[in-house]
Amino acid sequence: MHPQFTWDDLQFFLAVARTGHLSAAARQLRTSHATVSRRIDRLEFTLKVKLFERNARGYILTQMGQRFVETAERIEGETERLQADISSGATSQRGVVRLSAPEGFSNFFFAEHLPAFVRQCPAVSLELVTIQQIMSLSRKEADVAVTLDPPKAGPYFAEKILDYSLHVYGARSYLAAKPPISTRDDLLAHPFIGYIEDMIFAPGLDYLGDVHRGIKAAFQSSSIFAQLTATRNGLGLCVLPHFIAARYPELEIVLPQTVDLRRSYWLLCHRDMRDVPRIRSVIGYLGGMVRTNAPLFVRDRRAEASTDVPNASPADEPYRPPLLSHR
Repeated sequence: MHPQFTWDDLQFFLAVARTGHLSAAARQLRTSHATVSRRIDRLEFTLKVKLFERNARGYILTQMGQRFVETAERIEGETERLQADISSGATSQRGVVRLSAPEGFSNFFFAEHLPAFVRQCPAVSLELVTIQQIMSLSRKEADVAVTLDPPKAGPYFAEKILDYSLHVYGARSYLAAKPPISTRDDLLAHPFIGYIEDMIFAPGLDYLGDVHRGIKAAFQSSSIFAQLTATRNGLGLCVLPHFIAARYPELEIVLPQTVDLRRSYWLLCHRDMRDVPRIRSVIGYLGGMVRTNAPLFVRDRRAEASTDVPNASPADEPYRPPLLSHR
């Protein structure tokens, strides 16, 4: 390889590849716009290949540039592992880890366990991202991600960490003022609360059709917290995760024996980063935490069996608020 090629050049290349703009890369690297441009030009000259297309939208990777990203990230991962190996003890786990996770998982579960995480990993500075989109692991927008769906392809480590159940919920005050709900078809007479259809960022969130193909959300929000608030205030019915809705005694399950949806949480990271100590510590903590608390995520139907009406068909049993008043 040309003697002018250095690891420093790769850092500049990866910063531009991940941000798409010289100015953003310069801020990330704490240098000037001109320096980044000069280093990219030098790298392309050294390699004798064009890595980026320059246009008004910024720097776009060429086909060769996309292939070069994979090589550069492998070198980056090995460099981080080498630095970690040089360190010892708690120092090897020191650094910043950016975790991307869905809003519901983050705000209604993980945030409550942050003190325990800090005690277990005091040298790791955690950045928790809950914006409603899929963060790119390849572009280093996140180091570790909790997602609703596994990756279809790519150099990723992926592990299913948890199943959780979802049900149709309504406020007790809302349901008490309506006729009993006996079948899925009865749901069509009620306004539903759900996600904005063209902003659903993961297939796992598209579940109204699984309840009934005819349901369309009357109130839509990209935020599960907004959906929960609207449901608690009697705006209509909503499909909510059990681990969230079970916290609120004013909410009641509708058709509990008929509508029982299941989804999963997956833990992801770039394969080359999996053994970096600070990444490994976050993955280990997350895995252990969700396994310990797994019962919170799935409604135990056996525990509620005593509330069922004898000899009633589960599919035909009408919804009666007093039956589940103990929840």
